Amino acid sequence: MKTLVRALAQREQVTESAFVKQFLEVVLRTSSPDRAQRLDAPRRDARLYVRMDPEDRLLLTARAEARGMRSATYVSLLVRSHLRGVAPVPKDELLALKRSVAELGAIGRNLNQQGPGAEHLQSMLRVAEGLRDHVKGLLKANALSWELGHAETPD
Repeated sequence: MKTLVRALAQREQVTESAFVKQFLEVVLRTSSPDRAQRLDAPRRDARLYVRMDPEDRLLLTARAEARGMRSATYVSLLVRSHLRGVAPVPKDELLALKRSVAELGAIGRNLNQQGPGAEHLQSMLRVAEGLRDHVKGLLKANALSWELGHAETPD
């Protein structure tokens, strides 16, 4: 029986464990309508198996690492981006944006406490405009990188 499972798993290009799991899910769905409803409910851990050429797998790994993600997470975000037409912002980039907003808030509070003069207001305006332009560029580059399917962004 183990030899048969191994052969079937190899034919499907999945691990023996994955094949047995898939097999059990089919059996459970067909044996009990109540269980089938629970198995069909959306799950965060639901898996999708994809066969890839070795060269494509290397590209995937490199691009996922460039974004600081695992390959599966990168593929999941890429597919979601394509299906929903949205460009996800990776956690590190989102954290940097949140820090920037927090810094702007701190600068604003400091100016309010000191009674801003014209010089302080001009400085704040330059900082805010620079941050705005940087964030706009970051978001544009992020969206473009997901549309093009790679992590390299234009300067």
